[in-house]
Amino acid sequence: MPKQKQVISITTKTGDRGESGLANGSRLSKGDIHFDVVGNLDELNSWLGLVVVKTEQLATSTLDTQEFVTYLQQVQDTLFYIGAEVAQSPKAVLKKSALDQLEKNAAKLQDQLADDWHTRFVLPGGTEVGAWLDIARTVCRRAERSMVLLQRQSAVDPIKNQLEFNPMLVKYLNRLSDYLYLLRCFLNDQLGYDEKEFEVT
Repeated sequence: MPKQKQVISITTKTGDRGESGLANGSRLSKGDIHFDVVGNLDELNSWLGLVVVKTEQLATSTLDTQEFVTYLQQVQDTLFYIGAEVAQSPKAVLKKSALDQLEKNAAKLQDQLADDWHTRFVLPGGTEVGAWLDIARTVCRRAERSMVLLQRQSAVDPIKNQLEFNPMLVKYLNRLSDYLYLLRCFLNDQLGYDEKEFEVT
């Protein structure tokens, strides 16, 4: 008889009582702010995965999107490191070079937009990739807000949070939401979309 393949289940059942573990071995309620942050980062990373697919599909002879695809995948990798740091892994630390690169790429996009881009209140969406980027941007803002709550909790209860909170985590998410908005505006512009602006009546 052929040898049966051993099936490895991803179900551990260790979280059936509403708890989960951090990288340092601590067990916390799944409702703890740590897992709220990690969950938001996971959701953001998933949306970015979709953005990557949509951005790849935009590539034409006149619009090279590979630079954005490559960088967004780098961001996805960085988000895993941030999640690991939130889960208190002593080996995962967000490097300043990641923040510097993000700021550099955002500035590059901003230089290619019209001078008045930041004074316009445009409706979300426009093109399909623009709409997906708007969703990713808002999820990024939610991740940032939950990270701020974790930062405050870390200051109040440093014993529970055995690793010193890295303030660059909040900065990175703040800059990332800006970058995603800039990329949305840039791609909509390159695709020839005439933005619909919010007007007070």
